[in-house]
Amino acid sequence: MPLLRLEKVSLAYGHRPLLEQAQLEIRRGERVCLVGRNGEGKSSLIRLLSGEVVADDGHIWIRPGTRIAHLAQEVSPDSDESVFDIVAGGLAGLGKLLSQYHHAAAELAQAQTPEGMQRLAQLQHELEAGDGWRLEQRVETVLSHLGLDGDVGMHALSGGWRRRVMLARALVCEPDLLLLDEPTNHLDIEAIAWLEEFLMNYSGALLFVSHDRAFLKRLATRIIELDRGALTSWPGSYADYVRRKEAQLAVETQHNALFDKKLSQEEAWIRQGVKARRTRNEGRVRALEALREERRQRLNRAGKVELKLEEGKQSGQLVFEVEHVDFSFGDTVVIKDFSVRVMRGDRIGIVGPNGAGKSTLIKLLLGELEPTRGSLRRGTKLQVAYFDQQRELLDPNAMVMDSVGEGSQTVTINGRPQHVVGYLQNFLFPPERLRSPVSTLSGGERNRLMLARLFAQPANLLVMDEPTNDLDVETLELLEELLLDYQGTLLLVSHDRAFLDNAVTSTLVFEGAGRIGEYVGGYTDWLRQRRNKPAAKIESPAKTAKPPAQKPHTPSRKLSYKEQRELEALPGKIELLETEQSRLQASVGDPGFYQQPGETISTTLARLQAVTAELEKRYARWQVLESPLTVADG
Repeated sequence: MPLLRLEKVSLAYGHRPLLEQAQLEIRRGERVCLVGRNGEGKSSLIRLLSGEVVADDGHIWIRPGTRIAHLAQEVSPDSDESVFDIVAGGLAGLGKLLSQYHHAAAELAQAQTPEGMQRLAQLQHELEAGDGWRLEQRVETVLSHLGLDGDVGMHALSGGWRRRVMLARALVCEPDLLLLDEPTNHLDIEAIAWLEEFLMNYSGALLFVSHDRAFLKRLATRIIELDRGALTSWPGSYADYVRRKEAQLAVETQHNALFDKKLSQEEAWIRQGVKARRTRNEGRVRALEALREERRQRLNRAGKVELKLEEGKQSGQLVFEVEHVDFSFGDTVVIKDFSVRVMRGDRIGIVGPNGAGKSTLIKLLLGELEPTRGSLRRGTKLQVAYFDQQRELLDPNAMVMDSVGEGSQTVTINGRPQHVVGYLQNFLFPPERLRSPVSTLSGGERNRLMLARLFAQPANLLVMDEPTNDLDVETLELLEELLLDYQGTLLLVSHDRAFLDNAVTSTLVFEGAGRIGEYVGGYTDWLRQRRNKPAAKIESPAKTAKPPAQKPHTPSRKLSYKEQRELEALPGKIELLETEQSRLQASVGDPGFYQQPGETISTTLARLQAVTAELEKRYARWQVLESPLTVADG
C-alpha cells in the first residue's frame, strides 16, 4: 500500500503549466530522485506534496497517520530561537519539552536556585516518561554530524548554516516520508558522506531533488522525471535512466521530424487554392486543421544552455608561487607552512570542511589578504573572473539584463559584440524575464545568471566558489565541457565530487590544523591516495613496541618462509578488520539502531564483538612475529 498517491494532478502558475494530469505513487522504503531542468517545477511539486501548495485539479491521497517532513530549497528568515530549539522542534511535543530542559539546564549552570532545580527535576521526569533521552541523543547526533552548535542563535547564522539547521530539523523527526530539495547545497564533503549513510539506512520513504550526481547515483532506487508538465517514472538506477532517456529523446526527435515534414507537405498542398477545397478533399482539409492543432499543443523540450567564455590574453607562465606561507586570524591558525606552485593552464580543485579556510586561501592568492609569514608571488598579466557562491555580486533589485550588461546593451564574447537579449537567451532566459528583478529568480536561474555575468568578462584566471549549487545535471555537464576546453588557469572550490573528478587535474585538501595537502587528480584520486596512507602508518605499533626480554647471548630465531609470508599479509588484514570495526561501531552508535528487528541488532553486535576479538589476536600475532626480527636487526 503506497504512502502517497497523485491522481491526475494539475498545477499552473499564470499561463504556464507545471503539472498536467500527473500520476505518482511512493511506497515505504523507496528512495526516489526527482530530476528535471531548472524551472520545470520540481520545488513546486515538493511543496505540493508537503501541503504548502494546493493543486488546481486532481487528487492527492496520503495514507492516514503518515508523517511528512520537508526541507525547502530556500531557507526561512532569521529567527530568535537557538539552533537546538529549531532542530528539536521537528519532534513536535517532546521536542518542545527537550528545548525547555536544555534552557533550564543552562540557566541552572549559571545560577543554582531551588526553583530552578525543581523545574529541572520535573522536566527530567516528563522526559523519562516519554522516552525523551533517546530523542535527545538523536538531536545531539544530528547536530554533531552536521557540525552545528545547539546554543547559537539562528539569527547569527549565514544562509548556508541556516540551511543545515533546517536539514537537521527534517532528519531528526524520522518521518514516514522525507522530502528533500537540494539537501547537499552548502554541505561539505564530510557532511554529504554522512548524509548519504544516514539516508541509505533510513527506513521510511525518501523523495529528493538533487543535481549532485555522486549523491543521487548512490541513493536513488527510482528516478521520477518532470519534463514539460509530465511526470515519468524510470525504475532502476540513475545510469539506467540516462541510457533509456537518451533513447526516448532520439525517438521523440525522429517522430517530430516526420510530423513536421508531413505538416509542411500538407501546408504546401493547401496553398494550391481551389483544388484543395473540392468536396472530395474536405477530409484532407480537416486532417490538416488537426495537424495544426497538434503542432500548437506540442511542448518542445527547452533548448540547451549555450555556454561561451570570453577568454583573456595569455598570462605569464607562472601564475602563483607560494613558499612556507602561514596565515592566522588572531590566535586561530588557518593556514600553516603551505607551499605550492601554480602554472598557466593548471586546473586545481580546493577541498575541505566548511570553515576550514578555502575562501581565505583564495583571498590570499588573489592579494585580498596578506600572509602572516612566508612569501607569495603572483604572475604577470593576470585577468581574474570570480564566481561567488553567495551570489553577493548580484543586486536583487536590479533587472536581469542589467546584471550582465551593466548599463550597456551589448557584451563582447571572443572579440564579437552580442546583444544582451540574445546572450541571455543562450542561458535560457526568455525575453519576458529580462526586465524582472533578480529577486524573482529561482536558485538555478540565479546561478545561470552568475555564469552569464562571469563568462562575459575576459579572464585567463577563473576562480569558481561552489558554482554547481542549484544547476541541473545537463547544465553541469555543459559547464564541465566548457572548463575542459578553457585554456586559462582554473581554481575551483567545490563539494561536488563528480564535478571535481571531471574538471580538475590536481587537488588541494585542507587536512586539519592549517595543513594543506596537494594531490594529483580529482576527488576520487585523492580518496585513493588517502586510503593508501594508513597502510604505511599501520606499521608503527610493531616498530615502536619493545621486543620481549631475552637472555643475554641467546641467538635470535629466524622466521620460516611461511611465517614471513604471514607477517607480510598481516597489515592488510588488520586494515580490513579496522575498517569493518569502524563501520559496525558507527552503525551501533546510530540513534535508529535499536529500532531495528531484534535479530538484526543481535547479529550486528555479535559481529562487532567477533571483529574486535579477531583484531586483538592479529595484533598479538604481529608482535610475536616482529619481535625476533627486531632483535636480530638490533
